[in-house]
Amino acid sequence: MTLTLRMAWRNIWRHSRRTWLTATAMIFSNVLLVFMIALQFGSYDMMIDNTLKLFSGHLQVQAEGYQDNPKLRSSIADVRSLAAELRTALPEARVAPRAAGFALVSSEDRTFGIEVVGVEPASEPGVSTIPGMVTAGRYLEEADSAAIVIGAAMARNLKVGTGDELTLLGSGRDGSFAAGIVTVVGTFDSGSSDMDRALAEVPLPWFQDTFAMRGHGNSIAVAVDQLGAVADARAAAATVINDRDDLVVLDWNALHPGLRQAIQADLSSAWFMYGVLIILVGFSVLNTQLMSVLERTREFGVITALGVRPRRLASLVMQETALMALVGMAVGLFLGWLVTLYFHVHGFSYPGMEELAERFNLPGEMYPSITFGTMILGPGVVFLFCLLAAVYPALRLFRLHPVDAMRTV
Repeated sequence: MTLTLRMAWRNIWRHSRRTWLTATAMIFSNVLLVFMIALQFGSYDMMIDNTLKLFSGHLQVQAEGYQDNPKLRSSIADVRSLAAELRTALPEARVAPRAAGFALVSSEDRTFGIEVVGVEPASEPGVSTIPGMVTAGRYLEEADSAAIVIGAAMARNLKVGTGDELTLLGSGRDGSFAAGIVTVVGTFDSGSSDMDRALAEVPLPWFQDTFAMRGHGNSIAVAVDQLGAVADARAAAATVINDRDDLVVLDWNALHPGLRQAIQADLSSAWFMYGVLIILVGFSVLNTQLMSVLERTREFGVITALGVRPRRLASLVMQETALMALVGMAVGLFLGWLVTLYFHVHGFSYPGMEELAERFNLPGEMYPSITFGTMILGPGVVFLFCLLAAVYPALRLFRLHPVDAMRTV
């Protein structure tokens, strides 16, 4: 430890009460920032995961151009065989082939335009939460043929319930008319009004026969256990379709571009509030160090008269601030980690959250994300602002006149 550093450590404890008051402000802000940032990123992970689990999956294999222009003709040949290859290449993932088209659906009273999705009843629950949101009747089964599951809003609009028949009329992949009569076996309530109003699911084989797909499908949804596994899963899926130039693998960023933008907007507003807290801590440090410099004006004048350069005195003040900030950072980081670890294990919820989550088939608790970034980001910014706050008191020493300073009482 250098002489200047030893002097800095001694000086910050000359007024231990003032030092601890300032350090306590740093500790409190660091604990709050560690927990809030970890909880915020944990909530983002949960929001992304829940959005993807609803229907789209974490990534999809599609025909090139299908995402921007979803036409029935933009299809994947022998989609179920390709899905089997993906299951082999991605043993930890869930894979579900789909085919989708638009059709008119008619009951005895009304007719609406909807999106009809052909799914495999056995594999669909692995990539979508819709099968678990059936509120009346049941979900599709492997033995079903002309069966359909519709949203609750669609059922109200069509004035139908389980056991009623609907007529579908659309256009097949080869341009022919696609028509069929299906029986409503269940209705689901996803919590999304648009989805509940316009989405219906039928067995994939029946869809392929009715819409003249000839074994084709339009997408293969893939779901993984964690967001961190998406990149590896995407690379493995790309290897499987490497010889298929007409196919692409899209991750959740491409499937839901608005989701990333919403997260960035929320993060910006959150950092505005964090910034106010950090600035207040910075002003606290500025006040403490400015008082410390003014109190030692006579002392600094004597030292300067003996030949010590103002640059070394300014370095002393900066080191005093750095040491005090390190104390606040170390203690705050440790306490913040303890608080975050507790909720990371036991979960965090607020009144009414469990009831709301149960309605949408979602987890009832949030879990803070404990990573190096979430732990160090807030305290690191506080540390930097504390150093910036000490710049002004340090610069005052460059304007110090030894004779005038020694006359200070």
